[in-house]
Amino acid sequence: MSFKPAKSLDTISASEVGQWVYCHQAWYLARLGAEHRNQQALIRGVRHHERHGRQVAAAETFRRIALLLMLLASWLLALALFLFLR
Repeated sequence: MSFKPAKSLDTISASEVGQWVYCHQAWYLARLGAEHRNQQALIRGVRHHERHGRQVAAAETFRRIALLLMLLASWLLALALFLFLR
């Protein structure tokens, strides 16, 4: 796995800004397309972020399910009240 140079040297992404803040030299070398020396750490970091991304996606799914269940419960309560008070 290696760093890939930006498509355009005129465009800088938000992640590049973060990389530049962390280490100016690493940002510069990445812009040139240099290989990262510590490939194992880089691979571990990518795996960690992939795992975290899956956890965030699952949490969002559970949040949406919870919202739908609350809406269903509210609708059922309103229906029960309507039938009871009729």
